[in-house]
Amino acid sequence: MLSFIWSLIMGGIIGWIAGLIVSKDLPGGIFGNILAGFIGAWLGSSLFGQWGPEIGGFFIVPALIGAIILILIVSFIIRLFRR
Repeated sequence: MLSFIWSLIMGGIIGWIAGLIVSKDLPGGIFGNILAGFIGAWLGSSLFGQWGPEIGGFFIVPALIGAIILILIVSFIIRLFRR
C-alpha cells in the first residue's frame, strides 16, 4: 500500500515538473499531473530505456522526458480541437 502511495506522489511530481518545464497545464489538475507522470514514465522507459536514478519505481530522467513529450502532444491535440 505504501509503495502505491509513493508511486502516486512520484507520478504527480514528475507530471508537475514536466508541466513547469514546458509551461503548459494539463486538464484535471493534480490527477492530470499524476496521469502524465505515469504515462510519461511508461513512454520514456519504452523509448529511452531504464537509466538514471530510480525513486518509487520511476526512473526519473526517462520518465521526465516522456512526460514532457506527452504534455506537448496533449496540448497540441487540445489546441487543434479548440479551433
